[in-house]
Amino acid sequence: MSAIRDFDAEFEEAAQAIQAKREKPAVGYRVSDGLGGQKIWTGDRFVDSRSVSGQVAAAKANDDCYCAADPCVCGSDPALDRPLTHFVRPFAWRDPTTMPRRQWLYGGRLIRKFVSATFAPGGVGKSALSLAEAMAMASGKPILKIKPRCRLRVAYWNGEDPYEETERRALAAALHHDLDPDDLEGFLHLGTGREDSVTIAEETANGATIITPNVEAVIDTIKELQLDVVVLDPFVSTHRVNENDNNAIDRVVKQWAKIADTCNVAIELVHHTRKTNGAETTVEDGRGAGALVAGVRNARVLNPMTTEERDRAGVAAGEAYFRVDGMGKANLTPPSSGATWYQIASVDLGNEGYAEDGVWEKSDNVGVVRSWSWPDPFDGVTASDLLAVQRRVDEAQWRENPQAAEWVGKAVADVLELDLDDKAHKQKVKGLIAQWIKSGVLVRSMAMDEHRKERPVIEVGKWVEL
Repeated sequence: MSAIRDFDAEFEEAAQAIQAKREKPAVGYRVSDGLGGQKIWTGDRFVDSRSVSGQVAAAKANDDCYCAADPCVCGSDPALDRPLTHFVRPFAWRDPTTMPRRQWLYGGRLIRKFVSATFAPGGVGKSALSLAEAMAMASGKPILKIKPRCRLRVAYWNGEDPYEETERRALAAALHHDLDPDDLEGFLHLGTGREDSVTIAEETANGATIITPNVEAVIDTIKELQLDVVVLDPFVSTHRVNENDNNAIDRVVKQWAKIADTCNVAIELVHHTRKTNGAETTVEDGRGAGALVAGVRNARVLNPMTTEERDRAGVAAGEAYFRVDGMGKANLTPPSSGATWYQIASVDLGNEGYAEDGVWEKSDNVGVVRSWSWPDPFDGVTASDLLAVQRRVDEAQWRENPQAAEWVGKAVADVLELDLDDKAHKQKVKGLIAQWIKSGVLVRSMAMDEHRKERPVIEVGKWVEL
């Protein structure tokens, strides 16, 4: 049932608006719009207080800067119907070979003047990965098998943990990757939201509002430290707006892009994903509004190793692995194939000792990210080994089915001295058989068994030549 309109109240509000216009109220004067909202006086007319002109009028009334521009342009006419001028420029041909190249800094992801993003569920390893990458760039060393463009000055800011915890993780990573003070000091900068906030936007009565002094402080820090890369972990700690509001998040992301452009740096935003109830995570599963993934130039997503992948890889239970899918979104790069894998290794800091109360405390163990490659079944296998396998296969009838008593994998394992009760060894044998069949050195065939029934078997195909 529709609400009953209060015509008397509407008439009174209209009368107030007319009277206000006659008296030319001060900029920022507000009246009700009769629909639960407000209208605000801009100096020549009333507009919706939530509109751009309305926010400018409110800023003027508060003697505040709304535009965050340098120099400030809030004094210009805010009327929405003012004609736009010079928002484009005439195209002038230039020799394509003289066009400045994009300045890629790390892994085909981070590029000066642009914002990138990393998406991941909690506990997968996004913070450990982001810090390790920051240390790789600061040292100029390919500690994760990705070579930085050069030594870069990097800031890693963690908005959730105390500085001591980030420092602990950095030292553990340095121990594991054999980095020394000369590799990091002067190039790696760490920060924490518990001491220094990097909040550049907040929700006000006028909607999402950029906090200009904080933006200026960020820019000043970047310029003072001559930073090349800024990593902000997590993104949600850099603002206080509704993360489900696309317009608000779009404004925050674009402000970070402006900072990247102004300071000629690459900015990485690390973001949580929503729960997917066991389903694979994509960048579209980023928590809150989709404006974040839409506003960055490159987005990647982290996923933990699944049970099926563990079985295929033959890794031990309890070990933590995750993959990085780089094609979540890559606006400026050609498609890449496959995923990059990492493992979380535990590093002992060796800082055991007695506490102030006399209690003996064990040393800290810290998770550190290191690169990990999917097992190659041909590691350690030679052409002579293949010839020995072919000779063993040629001696009897072998089946392709691993459940069969005469599984050909038993012949392979026997020759290579592998234990089929070991998951990793069994997966290696399966991988070898599949590749040898694909290459034709082993072939599928049909043969009569002892009951004169035709059954599929594995036989020698093309004999290997040494």
